[in-house]
Amino acid sequence: PPLRPTGPPPPGDGRGPRVHRPRTDGGVRRRLVPPFPEPGTRLWGYFGFAPGTAARLAGAMGWVGPLLVAAFAGVLRFARLDRPAVVMFDETYYAKDAWALLRRGWEANWPEDANERILDGVVPLGDSAAYVVHPPAGKWLIALGEWAFGMTPFGWRFVPALLGALSVLMLCRIGRRLFRSTALGCLAGLFMAVDGLHFVMSRAALLDLILMFWILAAFGCLLVDRDRSRARMAAALEDAARTPDRPPRGNRSEDGMLRPDAGTGRRARLGWRPWRIAAGVCLGLACATKWSGLWVLVAFGIMIVLWDAATRRTAGAPRPYRAMLRRDAVPAFLSTVPVAVAVYLASWAGWFLRPGGYHRDWAAENAPTGHPVGDALRSLWHYHSEVYGFHVGLDSEHSYQSNPWSWLVAGRPVSFFYLSEEEGEGACREAGGCAREVLALGTPLLWWAACAALVYCLWRWAARRDWRAGAILCGTAAGLLPWFLYQDRTIYYFYAVVLVPFLCLALTMALGAVLGPPGCPERRRTVGIAACGVVVLAVVWNFVFFYPVYADVPLPMDGWRARMWLPTWI
Repeated sequence: PPLRPTGPPPPGDGRGPRVHRPRTDGGVRRRLVPPFPEPGTRLWGYFGFAPGTAARLAGAMGWVGPLLVAAFAGVLRFARLDRPAVVMFDETYYAKDAWALLRRGWEANWPEDANERILDGVVPLGDSAAYVVHPPAGKWLIALGEWAFGMTPFGWRFVPALLGALSVLMLCRIGRRLFRSTALGCLAGLFMAVDGLHFVMSRAALLDLILMFWILAAFGCLLVDRDRSRARMAAALEDAARTPDRPPRGNRSEDGMLRPDAGTGRRARLGWRPWRIAAGVCLGLACATKWSGLWVLVAFGIMIVLWDAATRRTAGAPRPYRAMLRRDAVPAFLSTVPVAVAVYLASWAGWFLRPGGYHRDWAAENAPTGHPVGDALRSLWHYHSEVYGFHVGLDSEHSYQSNPWSWLVAGRPVSFFYLSEEEGEGACREAGGCAREVLALGTPLLWWAACAALVYCLWRWAARRDWRAGAILCGTAAGLLPWFLYQDRTIYYFYAVVLVPFLCLALTMALGAVLGPPGCPERRRTVGIAACGVVVLAVVWNFVFFYPVYADVPLPMDGWRARMWLPTWI
């Protein structure tokens, strides 16, 4: 037969448009651990860099790109962090509880005028224990900022702002690992950097941003564990292929590619898995911030055992779920649930070790066991039973409460701070008056586009069995669906901040499909890039437009009304 060129045709040779050619299939190893594509050097070549330097710069973008996006998010979040100089919304609970933990080891009561006195530089911490309904881990983190910068708005908002910027960095790296693309990873991080709800929650001393941080960290740890365990399975298949007493070619095809092997897929041990233990620590910290982290622990637990079964199916196990139950289920449980429980209990160290905490001596006074540790654990259990009763029975009406049905479309945001001024009052010089606000509202175009992207992910998962879409849907469902069990409870839209990273990943995955698959014609790729650019620019513009009502920037009253797109936003 005539010889054929092995590379793509050069541009302008008259044989049609250039295409992006996929790599040759590498057998089961490639299906177990898809490789990261070689970073392109064309852009650096345009700037005159030598090929070697261009290759090093392109390789460094796996970290440089995410760091630049995270730096951008950090600048946004730390600028004017002390504005407004008030105690916003539920900061009245968590900022003061954090200070009490720092000074007492447990939450204390405060006088009624505490907020005003704190802003005047006086911290009137009480001596009696307070009844609080959230675990202490998130408040301990807020306390770190107060320890460093004092009991001031900047101090109690410092750690949420830091975690907000770090979560953008994590999402860039998670997206890069999930999609095997630095550009798509950075795009997911950029979306979160310009999401209004994430931005506002990063600048307020509330617990939900901290909860989101630990959930996202656990998700990232599980992704790393998935890649490493599948790499070990591929290595086990390689070892089986080299075994001399196996049939000819072992588990390799005639062209030398690795192929599945039933015995290896069924029996291989995947070894020590520290990243799964790290995920257990993060999930424990999530539960120790807010109890809603428990639902995520359950959802992620189901997800990882399904991932293990899929690994064994790909490796060739004829009954992958049976193999997973025999080899992986117990280690998966032990590396997550007991670890999370231990971390949760450790977060109560101040309550255990310092006398005076609420209900600390309940067992000794009412049902003593005769053992200090036993009494302490019984007291903690009694305290938790009361807190659970409070949470399920919380039904007092609030003007900003919302139903989870409306969360994905941002139906009812929460105003953390609002101040209107007449002309001549304060700094207002507008004839119609001025308004200042901090509105916990997701960037509308981002959230509405993400709703469509979730539908795409559902199709990818159901019709194409795309595990990436399944993982995104798992994180979204774990943060949203449990709240439908509490229809009578008072709940708020800002709880949905835990959904933000998964909405950004969903939108990024959908835009990745718009860009076109490897091997598509260059014209198709150009149209895809243009369409994605329109979406990205629209989302960024939308954030810029709403920035004044996210960051307490004074607006003319007409300008404020122009941003209230829906009547339920007022």
